Formats: sequence, structure tokens, C-alpha cells
Amino acid sequence: MKMNKRIILTVVLILVGCVGLVALTVYRSDADAQKVLTAKVMREDLSSIVSGTGQITPKTYVNVGALVMGRVTHLYAKEGARVTKGEIVATIESIPQSSSVDAQKATISSSQKDIAADVAAEKAAQANIEHAAADLEQKKFDYQRAQQLYKDQLIAKQDFDSKKAAYDTDVATLAQDQASLVQAQAQTASARAKLTSNIATLQGDTDALDRTVSVAPFDGIVTNEPVREGETVVPGIQNTEGSTLMTLADMSIVTAEVKVDETDITGVQVGQSADVTVDALPGKIFKGHVTEVGDQALLRSTGVSTSTSTSGTEEAKDFKVVVTLDDPTSELRPGLSATAKITTAHKDNVIALPLQALVMEVPDGGKNKAVHKVDASMTDAPKPQPVQGVFVLRKQGRKLRAVFVPVQTGITGASDIEVTSGVQPGDEIVIGPYRVLRTLKANSVVKRDTSPPTETPAS
Repeated sequence: MKMNKRIILTVVLILVGCVGLVALTVYRSDADAQKVLTAKVMREDLSSIVSGTGQITPKTYVNVGALVMGRVTHLYAKEGARVTKGEIVATIESIPQSSSVDAQKATISSSQKDIAADVAAEKAAQANIEHAAADLEQKKFDYQRAQQLYKDQLIAKQDFDSKKAAYDTDVATLAQDQASLVQAQAQTASARAKLTSNIATLQGDTDALDRTVSVAPFDGIVTNEPVREGETVVPGIQNTEGSTLMTLADMSIVTAEVKVDETDITGVQVGQSADVTVDALPGKIFKGHVTEVGDQALLRSTGVSTSTSTSGTEEAKDFKVVVTLDDPTSELRPGLSATAKITTAHKDNVIALPLQALVMEVPDGGKNKAVHKVDASMTDAPKPQPVQGVFVLRKQGRKLRAVFVPVQTGITGASDIEVTSGVQPGDEIVIGPYRVLRTLKANSVVKRDTSPPTETPAS
């Protein structure tokens, strides 16, 4: 009986020892495993978004400037007011211009009367010609009869000479009247030319008078009014800018002019859709589309184009992108800060994974490190290049290992990225924490971290 108890006790001790050994082995295995955050690869709709910040700008705006020198007598539209095309927005004193117009109108009236007098003189000269021609016809018949009678010696030499003298006198009179007609016609033509000149001068004076009245060139809103009533303004001369009365903006077509980082500009194209938000109108999203993509890079610090900048320093650059709003509202004002989110690509039902899961692995098993530099004089071997991939969880016996799998990627969304090859939906991948991903080696033993996260995985 005692022998049986000893055998049973021995067996129990052996079993307890085996269990303890197994437990110790499992404990050591778990102690060596790194805790990781995981996620499943899924299919989803993915959109690639490029963001840019800038301001609301009108498609068309114009500075209404002074066209004549003078004192501003009245401003009919204040800053922020809406005006219609053709509406008077400002006037400048116009006494000299009005006087010139009135004087020129009087000159034209006088010229018209001179023309009437010259036309009357022309008609009188024409009547004199007709009278002289008729009288000359009579004197011609008398002279011809006198020639025949004198030839037949029926009249005296004195009578014949009298008829000839009368005929010659009428010939000269007709020539004189014809010359008078030509002179009268020339005077009439000169008077008409003067009238034409006076009318042209009146048009110039009227235009100068009209320049004292400024009208709105289109329907819009007054965005700036730098002058006040009573101030003297001057027009621009050659390269000297003149006084600006006010700035009008056509708000029927509203755009958001934003700056996009140089690393994102290659994906932006004309026609792409965009969502525009305005800081002054929280909660509202304005739909729009890209209508212009700048060709010149702009220095971020100064906004000056790199083609005109004289600075030789390297700094971040942006590109101008114009987004035209599809349905602008009256709440929008030029200069309001705006943010445009441009959809550069969209795909439905693609394989996607979180951005922070992507890592770079070099062939020698290194992780997130550049390839070690090697002295070129010692070896000509090519340097290994990092490979993009993710760590996929694989069960190997009792252990859970993080196996590095190279992947090919497509478009990038806000937090996820498309995968075109390497993993399949349902694969479990390591997504963090970031401090673990930085040092995680291929085929490392890991275990799922089910505790609440204490840090946000970095992309």
C-alpha cells in the first residue's frame, strides 16, 4: 500500500514538473514577444485628397480710377455696397469740362449759320450766272446781226463796234459770275469743314465731361474705397499710376485661390472636383472644380515666383491653384480665408490598409534604416535598397510572428492607402505602436496588444 502511494506521488511530482516546465517555456516565449497593435486588411472606397489654403477671390475685379484731375464731389457707393452695370458710383467736379462743351456748342451754332449764309451766296452766284448767260445769248444774236449788216454796209462802223463791245462785256460778266460761284462753293466747303472740326472738338469735350462721372462696368460689389469726398484725384500718366476711386468685384463667378505644396501638385489637374470651406462660414461646404493650375512655383515665405526671385536659398515652394465655386452665395466676400480639398483620384472597392502600417525593410533585415555606407575603395558591391512592405501576422507553431511582406501601393487617401499586390483582404497586419514599428525585425515573435492605446500611431 505504501509502495502504491509512493508511485502515485512520484507520478504527480513528475506531472507537476512537466506542467511547470511547459508554463515556464510559454512564459519565456511570451516574455520575449513584443506587443503590437493590429488591424485587418479590408476593401473600401478610397479617394486621394490634396489640400490647399488661400482666400476667396472674384473671377473678375476692376479698379475704377480717376480719368481727369479734380475734386471728388460725390461718392454714391460705399464699401460693401452692391452696384449694377451702368450705375453712377462717383463724380468729379466738371466746371472746366462743362464750360468747354457749352462754348463748343455755341461755336457749332455759329458755324451752322455761316454755312447757311455761304449756301445763300452760292445760290445768288448761280442766279447771276444764269442771268449773265441769258444776257450773253441776246448780245450774241445782236453781234451776229451787226456783223452781217456791217458787211453789207447797212450800218455805220460805230454801231458795229457798240454791238461787239456789248457782247464782249457779257462774256466777261458771265466768267466773273462763274468765278463768284466757285468762290462761294469754296467758302461753303470751308464752313462745312469747320463745322465738322467743331463737332469733333465737341465730342472730345463731351468725352472729357463724361470722364468726370464714373459708372459701374458690371454688376458687382464695392470691395475697396480708398478716397473720400472732397479729395483731389489725378489720372495716370505713362508709368505713373493714377488715383483709384474704388474697387469693384464681379461676384457672379467666385473662386478660391489656394496654394498647394509642391509635393502634391503633380496630381492636381483642371476639372477635378473640390470641396471648399470658409473660416467665416463654419459648417458650410461649397462644391467647386479646378479651373487653373499654376506653372510657376511660388516661394512660401514671400509668394514671389521662382522665375523672378533673386534669392539663391532653397526653401519650400507652393503652386497656385484656382477652384471655381459651382454655386456661390451672397455671404461670400473677397479675401475670406478658405481651404480647398481637391479630389485627385477615386477608386471603389479597393484593397486598403492604414498608412502607418507601411514600413521600409532593407535586404539585410534592417528596419527603417538607411543602408550602411561602405567605403568604395574596399568593395564595388551595389548597395541594397529599402523595400516597401508591411508586417503580416503568421502563426508558426505556438508562436505568432510578424512576417515582412513587400507590397505595391496605389492612390493615397486621408488615412489609408491602396494596395495593388502583396496582401489580401482579411490579412492581419501590424499597425503600431510607432516606437515598436521603428525597431521591429522581420520574423519577430509578437503578441496582440489588447490594452487601451496609450499613444497615437504615427504615419
